Amino acid sequence: MPLTSGAKLGPYEIQSLLGAGGMGEVYRGLDTRLDRTVAVKVLVSHLSSSPELKQRMEREARAISCLSHPSICQLYDIGSHDGSDFLVMEFLEGETLAERIRQGPIPLPEIYKIGIAIAEALAAAHQHGIVHRDLKPGNIMLTQSGAKLMDFGLAKPVGFRTGGATSSVAPPSFTAASVTLSGPSPLSPLTTAGTIIGTIQYMSPEQIEGKEADVRSDIFAFGAVLYEMVAGKRPFEGKSQLSLATSILEKDPDPISTLKPHTPPAFDHVVTTCLQKSPEERYLAAHDIKLELQWIAAEKALAKPVDSTSTVSRTRERFAWAVALISAIALALLAGFLLYRSGPPPHSIRTIIQPPEKTRLKLLGDSAGPPVLSPNGEMLAFTADGSDGNTAIWIRPINSLEAHILASTDNAIFPFWSPDSRSLGFFADGKLKTIDLGGGASVTLTDAPFGRGGAWGSSGVILFSPATQSALMRINANGGAPAPATQLDQSQHTSHRWPFFLPDGQHFLYFAINHDPSKAANNTIYYASLDGRENRALFRSQSNAIYAGGYLLFARGDQLSAQRFDPGSGKLQGEAQVVAKGVANDIATWHMDASAGEDLLIYAGGGSGDCHRQARQSATRPHLTGWKSHCPAVRYRDRRHLGARHRARGSHQADLRTDFQY
Repeated sequence: MPLTSGAKLGPYEIQSLLGAGGMGEVYRGLDTRLDRTVAVKVLVSHLSSSPELKQRMEREARAISCLSHPSICQLYDIGSHDGSDFLVMEFLEGETLAERIRQGPIPLPEIYKIGIAIAEALAAAHQHGIVHRDLKPGNIMLTQSGAKLMDFGLAKPVGFRTGGATSSVAPPSFTAASVTLSGPSPLSPLTTAGTIIGTIQYMSPEQIEGKEADVRSDIFAFGAVLYEMVAGKRPFEGKSQLSLATSILEKDPDPISTLKPHTPPAFDHVVTTCLQKSPEERYLAAHDIKLELQWIAAEKALAKPVDSTSTVSRTRERFAWAVALISAIALALLAGFLLYRSGPPPHSIRTIIQPPEKTRLKLLGDSAGPPVLSPNGEMLAFTADGSDGNTAIWIRPINSLEAHILASTDNAIFPFWSPDSRSLGFFADGKLKTIDLGGGASVTLTDAPFGRGGAWGSSGVILFSPATQSALMRINANGGAPAPATQLDQSQHTSHRWPFFLPDGQHFLYFAINHDPSKAANNTIYYASLDGRENRALFRSQSNAIYAGGYLLFARGDQLSAQRFDPGSGKLQGEAQVVAKGVANDIATWHMDASAGEDLLIYAGGGSGDCHRQARQSATRPHLTGWKSHCPAVRYRDRRHLGARHRARGSHQADLRTDFQY
């Protein structure tokens, strides 16, 4: 029988009924001691009648009460009054995610925000050994302060087993304090009790089979929630609980990309990984999902619809993407707000730098040669395809309008400069090579079947990544036998790549990745030294980092950030600041197309999505020259300002990753 307004449960005064469910009734109440509004969950009588259940309820309540996190609805108290057991929870105002889904499509930025908050909440719960076991949209509250995970009604400490197959004892309730049912709806799931614990529409296969749930079961349910937020429907459906359970056990859901073509492929991948039938194939931790969602949110790339009925249209789309990248190199000065100098406001100048006549720049993919700036800031090296289809390195002085081809560099990829700016290293024909700009043929140093970056230090040592799954190697620039420079921890990473020497020639940066997408959270920028005394992680990343002018530059999606960095101590200082948007970040090779000197920064950009907007801006910004007829193009800016825009659309990025899985 519902409690009336004014009724007392110990120090808690009942004000109004909020809702009811299978585990009890939820009331708005007042904590008369602290004069605060709370939610009181009065449990059904059978949960209080068993001493075993009562003991377990109190034990689990103590465990759950330790979960103090801004994205978790907090349990305040547990008590009993006149034979009625109750829970006192944080009172939340807002609407459930289930209610929000029923209202219509949710914008992707909002989905990312909700998903990141819930991933953080799950990570916090799992860190304290708590498995939720009933994650669903009705148990996620959307408040003014953000999304909150609630209804730990079926939560249990990890390692604490529920009753066996012969047990007739039902699980206790820790249902959170808010209305989770809003009346009949096609999207209002049914909660089952008994040996199958949870809401069946979001249950993992192992839960349906009666096996013990662990954190990976929560991850499966989280994947189902993410799917429903985007698709507007649940991933698994059935006319009965039996057919629904069969669907979860045996069927794969419709790909999000077919239901919502504009969804980024990376997000589709996250959901697919969460919904794997085998727990071993899912993400191992909710924290990994949070990092993935943060990266996708920063990427802000919506996939362009693809005509699945026409392979010709797909080919044309890829060709259009390649054309959009031609001559998409941006030259610019570092942002004035990062390297501030007194004086009048900086003046910006932009101009267009075309690729050499009858050539095409190679900016992305396995055989790319993104532009790199010489250490003295006077020359630019990049690769381009000639009209005959041959690839070579081209050199362009910064103060010249002409570039010239560098002989003996056929099939070159990923060039890098010597510290004196007189020579280049590069990969070609499965070899690591060098060439003197003063003349002469290239010199082969050693084997490098699939080069993934090189760096030439002032001590005469070249660091390089010889293959797609390899640690870094070192070799003398004058020749000799290569030797390991780093050790690969196969449990964490499958590749060390994109080394970058710091000014002292002894310390360097490198990027460690894992090719398994479910372990993308392991991808990290490292600070190391040639003598092996230093080798420590700086920060998680999904692409490489470089150093210039007292700053570490790195990408988050298509945003280029800079943060103060002491190359001697390897310590970051202050906060990172975004200095450019629209930087080409090649997900095929985990490499951002950016290079920098003391004052000058060059980065690749492109993407037709920004061309028209930039052309319109040019009418009101006189320093933007030549954009209407050459977009994307090379832009020049002085006084430490950045130029160029690039938006790599998700569908194209997916194509790149598919074609070049390295």
